[in-house]
Amino acid sequence: MKIWVLFSAMLLSACSQTAPDSLEKGSSAPVADSIVDLRSGKTITSGELLEQLAAAPRVIVGEKHDNASHHKIEQWLVENLAQQRPQGSVLMEMLTPNQQDRVNKSRLWLQSHPDGNANEIAEQLDWKKSWDWSMYNGVVMAAMRGNYPLLSANLDRDEILSLYQTPVFPAGNYSSQPDVRAAIAETIRVSHGGKIEPDQQKSMLAIQQQRDRRMAERLLAAPTPALLIVGGYHASKKLGVPLHIRDLDSQATSVVLMLAEQGTVVTAESADFVWTTQ
Repeated sequence: MKIWVLFSAMLLSACSQTAPDSLEKGSSAPVADSIVDLRSGKTITSGELLEQLAAAPRVIVGEKHDNASHHKIEQWLVENLAQQRPQGSVLMEMLTPNQQDRVNKSRLWLQSHPDGNANEIAEQLDWKKSWDWSMYNGVVMAAMRGNYPLLSANLDRDEILSLYQTPVFPAGNYSSQPDVRAAIAETIRVSHGGKIEPDQQKSMLAIQQQRDRRMAERLLAAPTPALLIVGGYHASKKLGVPLHIRDLDSQATSVVLMLAEQGTVVTAESADFVWTTQ
C-alpha cells in the first residue's frame, strides 16, 4: 500500500466545492456576494435564508474546507438557527466516532469552565491536525456551548484502512447508479493528476461512498432539527449524502446549502441554496 495514496484517501473530502469578514448592516450575518434559492432562481437575503433553513428538519451545509469565510457562515448558522427554534443537534464531518466521548466530556467541562478557551478544547478533543483548527474553532466552540449534542459524522481511521484493503460499497438504488460512481471516481482521478492505479481508485471510491453513507446514517439518527457540516462533494444532492438518505429512508427530507466561491457553478441538481462569496 502506498502511504501517499492512503493519506489522500483519508483526506479526499478536502476536495470540495466551494463569506466574508464584513457584516451586513443591521445584522450579524456575513455579507454575501449573493444567496440564491436554486429552487426558484430568486436572490434572497441572509434573513430569508435563515427562515427557510429553520423550517427544515435536516440541513446539510457544504463548505470549501480552506475558505475561512465559509466557517464564519457556519458559525453564524449555528448561533442563529438556535435562536429561530430549538436546535436538535449539530454534526460535523471533522469529528470521528472515537472522538465522541471526548466531545461529550468537553461539553460538560465547558459548563463548569465557561471561560475555557479554544486551545484547551482542541487538546481535549484530540482535534486532528488535518483540519485547520484556526478555521474550525469558531463553529466548534459555538456548537460546544449549545444545549444540544455535537456529534461525529465520519469514519474512524481503522474503518478507512479496512475499506482501503477490502473495498465494500454501500447498497442502494440511488448512490449505486453508474453515473454517480463514475463522477466520484473521476474526481478522485483528477485530484491525483490522473496518476492512480485502478485498484487504488476503487478503494478510494468505496471510502468516499462509505463516508457519505455514514454521514447519512448519523444525520437520520440525530435529534432534529439537525445541522450537518461537510465538504461540498459530500453535500451534493447529485453525488453525496442526500442520495444515501434517499437510499436509507425515502420519506426523510433534507435541505442543502452550498457555500461557493466566485466562479463556481452550483445548480439545482446539487443544492437547494447557494451562498456565493469571495
